Amino acid sequence: MQAHIVLAHPESKSYNAHLARVTAHSLGKLGWDVTVSDLYAMKFDPCERPEHYIERKNIDRFDVQAEQKFASDRGSIPSAVTAEIARLDNADLLIIQYPMWWHLPPAMLKGWFDRVFIYGEVYGSKKRFEVGRFSGKRAMLSVTVATSRESYDYDGRSGDIDLLLWPVHLSLAYVGYTVMAPFVAYGVEAGLRYSAESVVKARLERVEEDLVTRMRTLDRTPVIPFNRMSDWGEDGRIKASAPVYSPFIRHRQHLDIE
Repeated sequence: MQAHIVLAHPESKSYNAHLARVTAHSLGKLGWDVTVSDLYAMKFDPCERPEHYIERKNIDRFDVQAEQKFASDRGSIPSAVTAEIARLDNADLLIIQYPMWWHLPPAMLKGWFDRVFIYGEVYGSKKRFEVGRFSGKRAMLSVTVATSRESYDYDGRSGDIDLLLWPVHLSLAYVGYTVMAPFVAYGVEAGLRYSAESVVKARLERVEEDLVTRMRTLDRTPVIPFNRMSDWGEDGRIKASAPVYSPFIRHRQHLDIE
């Protein structure tokens, strides 16, 4: 089995980098072959820009989707992107390790999605969700957050973690991945700043133990459900007969007015 880890943190000594190493080591001990894309160390350019495309469909105006499709059709996708796609193709499991910054992934990771999930080569109108390029492969987020589990609960001040992560999960599902429940390391920043060193050490060690356990029990990790293409009508809306799995997608509530 092949796993690929995408790490998005600028510091090689960060806790996120450490967790990526823990994941790689744990999977290695279980017999997995593991590759890693450390985006900052690679100096991956997260900005989609005209300079990435040697051959252009339109040199007067940079239409991102049009140029991505043109490059896909002509086999002229930027080398940094083709290398990442090849790693994803080779991997049965994708794990993305990153910190939540301002309730979102770092800009580096968002740019990785923008460039690597390229229109044409990776997705298209007939190549998404259950018929996506990475159908049959699994993906999982491993995320660190600053404060407690309670603050990221359904009624927490930081926002519901399931809703905050949903856009990233949707992107993975869109290109075909079976999306597994995320691994969330809670209270990392709060622990480092405000707790005694022994307390911090014990807390972070528990996180590492939980992560190792997650790697050992991947086959029992719950899967996040997403709708299939057949659940949508021609207008792009969910069919009345289809299930819904997220507050971001819902059936309209009709009120009977006499």
